Amino acid sequence: MELRAEAAAARSLVAVTGVSLALLILLLSASASTSREEECMVSRIAFGSCANQSAPQPIWDAVNEFNPQLFIWLGDNIYGDNKRPFRVFGKERTIGPWKNVPRFVPATEQEMVSKYEKAKSNPGYIRLRKSAKVIGTWDDHDYGINDAGKEFEGKIVNQRLMLDFLDEPPDSPRRKQAGVYASYTFGPIGKQIKVILLDTRYHRDPMQSDGTVLGDEQWKWLEKELNGPPTALTVIGSSVQVVSNLSATMVPLFATEGWGRFPTERKRLFKAINDSKRDGVVFISGDVHFGEISRYDCATGYPLYDITASGITQAVEKATPRPFHLLLRFLAWMTPTTMRVKNQNCRFKSCTYAQPNFGVIEIDWNVNPATLTLQIRDVKGSPAASVKTLLSELHSNSVTKPDKSGRHCQLESDLPWLVRHRLAIFVLSSLAALLVAIVGLIVVAVVFTRRCIRKCKYD
Repeated sequence: MELRAEAAAARSLVAVTGVSLALLILLLSASASTSREEECMVSRIAFGSCANQSAPQPIWDAVNEFNPQLFIWLGDNIYGDNKRPFRVFGKERTIGPWKNVPRFVPATEQEMVSKYEKAKSNPGYIRLRKSAKVIGTWDDHDYGINDAGKEFEGKIVNQRLMLDFLDEPPDSPRRKQAGVYASYTFGPIGKQIKVILLDTRYHRDPMQSDGTVLGDEQWKWLEKELNGPPTALTVIGSSVQVVSNLSATMVPLFATEGWGRFPTERKRLFKAINDSKRDGVVFISGDVHFGEISRYDCATGYPLYDITASGITQAVEKATPRPFHLLLRFLAWMTPTTMRVKNQNCRFKSCTYAQPNFGVIEIDWNVNPATLTLQIRDVKGSPAASVKTLLSELHSNSVTKPDKSGRHCQLESDLPWLVRHRLAIFVLSSLAALLVAIVGLIVVAVVFTRRCIRKCKYD
């Protein structure tokens, strides 16, 4: 009897121990699963563009301090092409309607490799690559030459070099396709972020053609991506601005590149997003050498934001003598724009920032509903422009509907002529007035000089 009791007790002990071990393993497994889920969840994204590898790049300190889990390059990741000197006169004229040689010329393959190596060896960027996943697309200067499109012959070689810079695996589909477009999905179900990176160079038609930006194959791919499984947030990276159309209000002073220069293609992009019923779409862009946040309310059932971060080193005010900075800010304030977000969170009244900058997207998943913060930050990491919204507001079934009669529904190209061209009218009128004043002073000086000469003769 005693032996049977001892055996029964032993069996009970083994059973209890087994159950305890199973529960412990289950708890540890759940804990590890939760830990992995938290590690995969992305809540901080940084992005930037326009980084001259030969210029100081102190802004990486601010980027690293933000501690992003993901960093996105938006083009001009290096300045690969070579620029001839600024010459208005002489045998080789590089500026003006009378120029006889191009200002920009492509670099050799070895020059491109050397420039990428220099960019990659920056201490701040090395630190970022150790702590964050880095992905990206390209723009014209790393594509190969300023303002280039599908006609550029060096694009195949430069695609390989650009993907090497991003540490793209040898078997990556991006190495086999025509163009560097790609998509990524991060985070657990319910808190997933999809990143779609477009290639606005490889297949782009000439600027004045109103042709294609993406090309047929990339369009098929993009429409498939948009119609794929839903995610909480979809970030679409374009090297050039999507929402803002600066050229519509700056001509004839100058023109910038952007989707607005291809109105048919931009309509198709907005329609593709709307038809896909995809919620939570946000654009990020670069190229223009200043930062701003723009918004279009009449493409889908919710606002489409475009956060333009440009650039890491290249910025309008940085390239301009300090005494002219106030003038530049005044001109930026005068520029008519219906898309730019203007609120109390802007550092300047124009709600643009023309010093070196980078962009951030921050999602607070710990509150319900989740909040989304979109910012342009300066070299110290301080916000220069900011928008905070509920992620649920970027849904077509949101309670708050966009105001279709509001300013964010009127495209710049649809503004009345006088309003659209008021900056050009102001600048050209000011130059004309200055010219008249100079001519007037010359006339007065000549008349005064003649009178003095006559008076001297009589004396």
